[in-house]
Amino acid sequence: MIRKLTQNDYEEVMALVGKKPAENLFIIGDIEAYGYESEFQELWGQFENGDLIAVLLRYNNNYIPYSEQSYDVEAFAEIINQNPNPIEISGLKHLVDPLRKFVNRDIKEDKEMYYAKCTKLNYEVDPEQLKKVTYLQPDEYEENIEMLRSIPEFANANMSVESRERAEKYKTGRTYIIRNEEGIMVSSASTTAENSQSAMIVGVGTRPGYERRGYATRCMEKLCSDLLAEGKTLCLFYDNPKAGNIYKRLGFEDIGMWTMIRYK
Repeated sequence: MIRKLTQNDYEEVMALVGKKPAENLFIIGDIEAYGYESEFQELWGQFENGDLIAVLLRYNNNYIPYSEQSYDVEAFAEIINQNPNPIEISGLKHLVDPLRKFVNRDIKEDKEMYYAKCTKLNYEVDPEQLKKVTYLQPDEYEENIEMLRSIPEFANANMSVESRERAEKYKTGRTYIIRNEEGIMVSSASTTAENSQSAMIVGVGTRPGYERRGYATRCMEKLCSDLLAEGKTLCLFYDNPKAGNIYKRLGFEDIGMWTMIRYK
């Protein structure tokens, strides 16, 4: 049986998705932030013998499925197909792939990335080095955005002062920065989708001309140390194996592939 979920299902939903907070970072974060009654967010659940075995989250036009076992792929696809707008399906590859043949529209973009998580650092960080890393302040938002946009990877990224303010207000993200001896902001690392159990690392970058000096590593060490001390599991996406090696030195481990499919 599949039905819409409500606030009354909260404990059972969290019992299912909370077993893997990194894998379910977006589902957990969206439920904590927006609940079950928002017009832009809905959740459905599949029950077997009275037990919840699978969930499907809709946030705007983005759908994320999760289950620890085989789920009713055709029924979830039927729910998705009822949306007349361009949609996106994302999630762990082995859960998204079965939906492909049942979604009746053309694909605009199909992307896969490595998904990694961290529950502890591989080494003890130098507290003296971490003193050089600071929490991004409101009067530094514009400077940070300018620095990130100077990096080719982030040149067209969707960043704004308003998004920084919103993340700070709702505690869904944070940013740490480091400056060099001349006071130039040279690197930063951020989180997004923070919730009570996990956080996504994003926006790790160094200003061109200042690479390979350990600046990004210091930012990551500080960010990861603080989040882990709060009992949160860290996760991130990457598609460059070389970048993956850097994260693995810190303590990240691959947990699967993450698929994002955008449909017309």
